[in-house]
Amino acid sequence: MKNLITKLLVAALMLLIITSSIANNIQVTNVMVTGQRTTEGYTLVMFDLSWEHSWRTNDLNGDGETNWDAAWVFAKYRISAANGGDDLWKHVSLHNTGHNGGTGTGAIIDAGLVTPGSPFHAATNPALGVFIYRQANGTGTFSLSEAQLRWNYQADTVADNAVVDVRVFAIEMVYVAEGNFWVGTPDDEMDVFTVANDVTAPYTPFLITSTPPMLQENDTASSPNNLSMSFGLPDNLTGSDTLPLADGFPTGYAGFYCQKYKIAQQQYVDFLNTLTQIQANKRKHTYGTARYAISGSTVGSYTTTNPYVACNYLSWMDGAAYADWAGLRPMTELEYEKACRGPRTPISGEYAMGTWAKFVFYIVNPGEIDESIPPGSNSNIVCENKIGGPMRVGVFATDSSTRSLAGASYWGIMELSGSLREHAVSVGIVAGHSFTGLHGNGYLNVAGDADVDYWPGINHNQAYYLPNEPYGGVNGVTQAAGAGLKGGSWYKQTNWQTVSRRYEVINPPVHRTDVWGFRCVRSLP
Repeated sequence: MKNLITKLLVAALMLLIITSSIANNIQVTNVMVTGQRTTEGYTLVMFDLSWEHSWRTNDLNGDGETNWDAAWVFAKYRISAANGGDDLWKHVSLHNTGHNGGTGTGAIIDAGLVTPGSPFHAATNPALGVFIYRQANGTGTFSLSEAQLRWNYQADTVADNAVVDVRVFAIEMVYVAEGNFWVGTPDDEMDVFTVANDVTAPYTPFLITSTPPMLQENDTASSPNNLSMSFGLPDNLTGSDTLPLADGFPTGYAGFYCQKYKIAQQQYVDFLNTLTQIQANKRKHTYGTARYAISGSTVGSYTTTNPYVACNYLSWMDGAAYADWAGLRPMTELEYEKACRGPRTPISGEYAMGTWAKFVFYIVNPGEIDESIPPGSNSNIVCENKIGGPMRVGVFATDSSTRSLAGASYWGIMELSGSLREHAVSVGIVAGHSFTGLHGNGYLNVAGDADVDYWPGINHNQAYYLPNEPYGGVNGVTQAAGAGLKGGSWYKQTNWQTVSRRYEVINPPVHRTDVWGFRCVRSLP
C-alpha cells in the first residue's frame, strides 16, 4: 500500500506573551507525517515547536509552589474533494503514549484524553492533544526539533493510502497546582463569596478544600434553591448546607491548566477557517468596533489586521465552541479566583496582578507583534479608556517587570483583570450547578455550537449584538443559562476588575459585545 501522505503543511496558531516588546511567538513549523505503521494503524506527525520566555520553577513567588508554562498541541486533518474526501477539517485522535520530544529543550509530554482518568481507548477515549513543557527548572526560549505525536489514523477511519492535509496548533497554557485556596474578600466588592451568615463587611473569605463546598442563599426571603442573587447580596459557602454542586464540578481545588492569554484574533480566525460555512456563519461576529478587525465571508478567507490583539465580541456560545473545537473546556468562577490569587489570603481591593493599577492612554506600533505602551511607562492594564479597545495579549510584560507591572496573576496567567471580561460557569445561578467539567471532543454540532453535556448554553439560543439592536440583546434572549462574567475590561472602571467581584457572574448581560473575550482551561491529564 502507499504511505499516508501529508499534502499540505500548515503552521500553527498562537503567538503571545511579551517581554521587551517581543511576543512569546509560539510557533509550529516543518510539519510532516512520517513513520507510518499500517499493521498498527498509526503514523507520526512531526514538527518543530518553540516559544519565548518559557519557565519552570519549584519556588513560585517564594512560596515553594511548583509551576510551569506549557503548550497545548493538537492537530486537525482534512481529505480534500480532489483526493476523494469530504473537504471537512476533523480532529486528529492521538495515542496516550508513543510521543517523542525530539531534540532541544528537555521536555515532558502528557496526553490529554477526552475523559481524563478513564482508560485510554483509541476510538472512544483518545488523546485530543498533548501538553508539552520543560522537564527541568529553567527560563528562556523553549525549543524542540522533530517532535513527534502518534496519530492513530485508522481509529479516525482514514485509509492507509489517503492523501491528507494536516494542521498543527499550539496554545500557551499555565499549570495551576492542586491545593486549598480562598474565595471572597474582607471587603464588599459586590456579591462576594463569604461564609454562612456573614452579610456585612468585613466579610469572611471561604477556604476551598478537597471537600466540595455547599451553597447557601443569604436572602432568607428567597427560596433556598434560588442562587440567582439580587443586587448587592453575597452567596454563602458552607460545609453543612443542602444545595450541592454536581459531582465533578471543578471547584478549583484540583490542579488544572489555564490559557496564558485570552483568545487572540488570529487564534479565532484559524478556528473559523477550519469550520463548515454554516458553523462559521454562526460563530463569526458580523460587525465590530473597539479594535475588532476580523473580516472575510467564506471559510478559508477569514483574516484579521489585529492578529495579536485579544478577540472581543465573543459570546459564551462563541467561546464554548472554540473550547470544544480545541479539546478544552470553560472555567468556573471558583477556578477564576484561584487562577488570580493562587493559595494566598485575599486582601481588599485585589486585582489578579495584585493591588497596583493605572490607566493606559496610548500605545505604540498598534496592531503589530511589538505593540506596546510608550517606552519608560509603567502603566498597567486596568482601564484602557483612551485606547478604545483591548490591547495585544501580554502587552504589559517585559524582561524586568514585576508581577503587578506585567499584569500577571500569581501563577503567571496574563490579564485576568482588565482587557476583556472573562466568561465563567456561575455557581450563583442554579443552571450552572450541573456543570461536570467534561472536555470538548474537537467537534461542534452541525449548527456550529458546542455540544458537550452539562455545559451552559447547550440547546440554548444565542443573542447577538448588532448595530441596530438595543444594548440588552435580541428580544431579551439570554446567552447561556448558568454562564456569567468575571474580571473587567478596557471600558469599565477599576472596581469592576477586582478578583472577588461577582455581580455579573450572577446577573449576566445578554449580548455579544466589544468587552467580552474568552479563555479556556483543561483538567490535568
